[in-house]
Amino acid sequence: MNKLRSLTSVKSLLGFEAAARNLSFTEAAKELNLTQTAISHQIKSLEQQLGLKLFNRVGKTISLTKAGEKLLPVASESFDKLESVIQQIKKDSNNPLLTVSVTPSFASQWLVPRLGQFWRDHPEVELNLHHSLELANFIADGVDIAVRGGQGEWPGLTSEFLFSLDLSPVCHPALPTDQFPLNSPSDLKYHTLLHEHNYQDWTLWLKAANVCDVDPCTGNIMNDSGSLGIAVENCQGVAMGRLSLIQDDLRSGKIVLPFDITIKSSFSYYLVYPKDKLSNKNVRKFRSFILTQAQLNPTL
Repeated sequence: MNKLRSLTSVKSLLGFEAAARNLSFTEAAKELNLTQTAISHQIKSLEQQLGLKLFNRVGKTISLTKAGEKLLPVASESFDKLESVIQQIKKDSNNPLLTVSVTPSFASQWLVPRLGQFWRDHPEVELNLHHSLELANFIADGVDIAVRGGQGEWPGLTSEFLFSLDLSPVCHPALPTDQFPLNSPSDLKYHTLLHEHNYQDWTLWLKAANVCDVDPCTGNIMNDSGSLGIAVENCQGVAMGRLSLIQDDLRSGKIVLPFDITIKSSFSYYLVYPKDKLSNKNVRKFRSFILTQAQLNPTL
């Protein structure tokens, strides 16, 4: 049983707290925009509910009884905390800043080129793109919503599928192939293989392509997708491309697919967030935007 709620009313406590703090019914009435009579009724009602006197009254002068002295700091602290929480809630609901955690490659290759549409639809929302390769710490980093690659299983978080990560070799259309044209996957042995993080993607693709005379563990490893893209653009070799992220470059002819063999990665991209974040209207706006964009032909 909630004893405080069963014995008192918020109005009576507000009246008491204001009168006790000011030691004046008149000042309490002004503060709460009530009549002095209303304040008196609230105090009387509270004293009747408690069965205790809260004020000593001598003429127009009032002072607190021992019960009133004990109740005042608790009431004041409770109302201060309540006001602080309410103000924070208002601030959060009105704050246009939305922190979105994404990997650098997803941001540069997929998200940023599409943000113009988001800002045209929602000019009132300010985005803070938080770049990280690790799953966002939604509390410590102040992250509202994130995009991550994985299998969709993050305990305690909601994950929504965006698109899969199909893989296929990519190169610059001007890659020198006069002496060794890329007519078949086996011709890759005459070219430099470019890797992101490790040799796994090339190993899986060459196996799927039934290629035995190309060593997947040769070539250059670059841990940054941006550097890998620059290497491809400068005709430094052939890289394994994530088709969902490079579709714009493929459509423009900036890079090309020398072969039509693709494999599916075990990882896909997901929108990830704590469920309670959907109470934020800006999170809902961004979620709707990115899910819509993901449905607009995410792969070729």
